Amino acid sequence: MSAIEIAYSPIVERPPLLWPDDARLALWIVPNIEHYQYIPAPSRTQNPYPRMPHPDIGAYGVRDYGNRVGFWRMMPLLEKLGIRPTLSLNIGCYRHYPDILDYCESRGYDIMCHGMFNTDYMFNMSAEEQRGYIADCQAEFQALTGRRFSGWFSPANSATAETVAIAADAGLSYSVDLFHDDQPTLEAEGRIVSLPYSMDLNDGWNLRFSMDAEEFVRAAIDQFDQLYAEGGRVMSLPLHPFVFGQPHRIAHLERLLDHMLSKPGVWQATGSEIADWYRQQKRGAAK
Repeated sequence: MSAIEIAYSPIVERPPLLWPDDARLALWIVPNIEHYQYIPAPSRTQNPYPRMPHPDIGAYGVRDYGNRVGFWRMMPLLEKLGIRPTLSLNIGCYRHYPDILDYCESRGYDIMCHGMFNTDYMFNMSAEEQRGYIADCQAEFQALTGRRFSGWFSPANSATAETVAIAADAGLSYSVDLFHDDQPTLEAEGRIVSLPYSMDLNDGWNLRFSMDAEEFVRAAIDQFDQLYAEGGRVMSLPLHPFVFGQPHRIAHLERLLDHMLSKPGVWQATGSEIADWYRQQKRGAAK
């Protein structure tokens, strides 16, 4: 398996990208529903809990809050606002937290697999190991739900140069491992769609390390307004229940979502819908 080759394409030289009903912007909301193991298996490359000695009870507890409390504060808010989220799901969450499984599956959420656990890493996995890992995630999800996921995001942002092509080999529709564009692109010889996903504007990074909630909302509104003005773009909003599900942040999240949903011409879609629509656009342009 060779590394994926990514063709350079200046966004200003592309034909206009049209969304359904002449929408200006595609908006997808991506809650990351994650499970961090209490004592992870030894990693070849990265320690999920660098503080010693193990177990790092504090670091684990911060993340465990998301599944115990934050999920149950954030997801009802999304439902109240009529948002159809795409879950970035550690499949192990469904096994460990059947209440979360029942809540999500009763609503038929679109699923983008985020690996088995967020303490797994694909760094330095061979192509064959990655192939087996993705297959194991799909088999576990299918055993738990009777359906298959269509999207892929390597756990803890740990993709290798081969991962996107391996996800395409697995028959998946889209991946978010590249972070390199404001529009979808076709990768791996056109076999998989790379969807925009923001690491620059991501509560899991910014609210934990560099921003407060007020600053994050201001930056997110600025990003949304700019992409909306440009048109034909994708606005992604990654969320983490252990971050934005905190009681002092949830009102800020509601204000941000209200702003984005209030604009005319916003297509609030799932990852699968955006990928499928983009493929239709590309097929139509090729005729």
